[in-house]
Amino acid sequence: MRTILKIAAREIRLMAGKPIYWFCMVAAPLFCYLFFTTLMSSGLPTDMPLGLVDNDRTATSRSLARNLNAFQMTDITAQYADVSEARRAVQMGEIYGFYYIPEGTSRLAQRQEIPTVSFYTNYSYLVAGSLLYRDMRTVSELASGAASRTVLYAKGATERQAMAYLQPIVIDTHAVGNPWLNYNVYLSNTIIPGLLMLFIFMVTVYGIGTEVKRGTVRQWIGLAGCSMWKALTGKLLPQLLVFLLMGTLYVVWFYGFLNFPCKCGIPTMWLVMALGVMAAQGMGVFMFAMLPTLRLGLSFASLWGVISFSICGMSFPVMAMHPVLQGLGYLFPLRHYFLLYVNCALDGYPLFNVWPFVLGLVGFILLPVMSLGRLKKVLLTVPYIP
Repeated sequence: MRTILKIAAREIRLMAGKPIYWFCMVAAPLFCYLFFTTLMSSGLPTDMPLGLVDNDRTATSRSLARNLNAFQMTDITAQYADVSEARRAVQMGEIYGFYYIPEGTSRLAQRQEIPTVSFYTNYSYLVAGSLLYRDMRTVSELASGAASRTVLYAKGATERQAMAYLQPIVIDTHAVGNPWLNYNVYLSNTIIPGLLMLFIFMVTVYGIGTEVKRGTVRQWIGLAGCSMWKALTGKLLPQLLVFLLMGTLYVVWFYGFLNFPCKCGIPTMWLVMALGVMAAQGMGVFMFAMLPTLRLGLSFASLWGVISFSICGMSFPVMAMHPVLQGLGYLFPLRHYFLLYVNCALDGYPLFNVWPFVLGLVGFILLPVMSLGRLKKVLLTVPYIP
């Protein structure tokens, strides 16, 4: 233990003299915490600009436009004379879409001749396009139901009979885990840990690689009595403590102050976070052992960290991926962390029920044990390559 602490003290002195460490370990994570949680503080985007092309110009079309504009996420910012003008506004980025009411819509609706309204959205902006599409489709279905209900009333149907005809099956929707459909809860709980793991990958690789760059590998390992595991433990210990502190901050910030869903309790999520941090460090050591140059190791770390966001299952379901990618997904620590978060924080399962994912993170933690021999060999024999 005395030897490990001596190497840890040496590492603290090295870290104190290099601002890059404190930027990647403290400043950048804090910035990401504040940036993402304040960016999506309202939960969902509101008042997104939408255009209107009303060629009908009747009381019915004006009522339809008012109902659409009443939605929280929709703001009709401009009216256009024709579809071509509205399309140019979409292409120029002035609006995310437009709602088109052709001439004669009210007349056809009163005569039950199935009028057609059209709505266009720019799906280059996936979130904005999806939410505006939902609002425009909802108001169109409500307008269609209102017209049909008026006809049924005119034919002598009671309100109960009319509603049974218009909506024979009532849909009761329950959004499990995130009933508010809050994008802050949906995205931040995975993006922030993923970014923290990315920083851990890069700092771990950089910390080992700079020993090779400065030519101090033999001095570092010599302090440990040529014991690679002591040298590695002493070097990673200060980094681990700082990253655990940053992880504790985001756990307390998310589940203590922002009140994100956490059915398992803060202590359990802290344990999951700690496993994720140590797993990322283990993966970082393995990365440098496989590509023992600073340039290639950092490239490997950044690439692996960025791909984690796509393959962990947050943005696209893993079960819908190619079978090969489904298997490769478990080679990323963020995948196991994401599954633990969903099962524990959202569903309330104890860690005992999700032990395969806990073992997955433990496996990443033990990766340096498997690569200690190769790591020592490449550190002592491979020269620095700029």
